[in-house]
Amino acid sequence: MTAADRPAARPTGARRAAAALAVAVFLLLVTVLLGLAVGSVHEPPRIVADVVLRRLGLGDSHVTLLDDQIIWQLRLPRVLGAAATGAGLAVCGAVLQTLTGNDLADPYLLGISNGAAVGAVTVIVLGVGVSGAAAVSALPAAAFAGALIAVVVVLALAGARSRSLPASRTVLAGIAVGQICGAYTSFVVLVLGDRNAARGVMEWTLGSVAGARWHTAVFLTVVTVVGTVFMVAAARDLDAFAFGETAARSFGVHVERTRWALIATAALLTACLVAHTGVIGFVGLVVPHVVRLVCGPRHALLLPMSALLGASLLVGSDIVARSVLPDQEIPVGIVTAGLGAPFFAWLLWRQAGTRSAAGGRP
Repeated sequence: MTAADRPAARPTGARRAAAALAVAVFLLLVTVLLGLAVGSVHEPPRIVADVVLRRLGLGDSHVTLLDDQIIWQLRLPRVLGAAATGAGLAVCGAVLQTLTGNDLADPYLLGISNGAAVGAVTVIVLGVGVSGAAAVSALPAAAFAGALIAVVVVLALAGARSRSLPASRTVLAGIAVGQICGAYTSFVVLVLGDRNAARGVMEWTLGSVAGARWHTAVFLTVVTVVGTVFMVAAARDLDAFAFGETAARSFGVHVERTRWALIATAALLTACLVAHTGVIGFVGLVVPHVVRLVCGPRHALLLPMSALLGASLLVGSDIVARSVLPDQEIPVGIVTAGLGAPFFAWLLWRQAGTRSAAGGRP
């Protein structure tokens, strides 16, 4: 039998992983290209390529000042900011679902979104003595401070009287802190705010990347890359966590230290993202489940794939948000909820059917 007559070898796990990553990268590139081309003013792909290549010093094509401003100054920072935010939320969601053993965990589980809302509402409604451009710059700073304080309180409550950080106690602490923050924001908006302030709070809590400029996009990209690299480096420890704390300890994982480090990283990354984009739901909840269905549970592949798919999802959602209505832009959080909620309902139905077929065993 010649070599040509032999059956083709099955692709190895490494080849399948590389193929999956290649498809995800291609999907992200296509989505980014659409994000640069689609909007109130549609730009042909050729013009998009000419502007980007000229800015990178790789071409001398003549482009109009208007095209350069639309594509490079307005749309590209927005697309990069959306991609970084989607990637960061998806990776944080995957990590928190593993660490807490809760399939419903997402980046806002630790009271981060409500804590950020406290800071945002304080600026939007009360003004904290600033106005105009100062108020615009104070909003993300206040939101980050609120999110950070909420995270510190949650971790302090969860780890009180011990050096450990049990998953169940962390979740309960996050719920408690989130409720307190929610009560504060509701009181301030309803009692101290006016109609304009209430509208501003609602728009912030639904999320948007419309205000992203180059300094914001660079910041979001850097913190997402750093946080993702740190969490991917702990992929083996996360694989051990998937089998429970006892199994993780048997594999030599320092459970308490690893959980503290990863939860703190996910919380800080989420706080940075929320501070600049508002609350964007369902990305960190749904994307890790989709990736697990396609690629399996190994975190060395799960986390990079979640980052790429999360980036594509949020960039695509932002395209819909700014183009679905002719003269109006809707918050991107509405789009992600509209896409994510039906899928998550289907996922819950599918899991319920699987458990019923297994005789009710979890």
